[in-house]
Amino acid sequence: MSNDTREYRTGQGVPQTGVYICQSGERVEINKDDVFPACPVKGKKTTWKHEAI
Repeated sequence: MSNDTREYRTGQGVPQTGVYICQSGERVEINKDDVFPACPVKGKKTTWKHEAI
């Protein structure tokens, strides 16, 4: 039932508030109902995973 292993892409809606890690390894706290941002390191589209995995 958990989506912890799911990857999210820049521009998708955030399903739950938490710390997410981008492909560059940066950890960012993102709030529920925000959208996933571009990579904070490279400034380009990326994928995000919830830190709890």
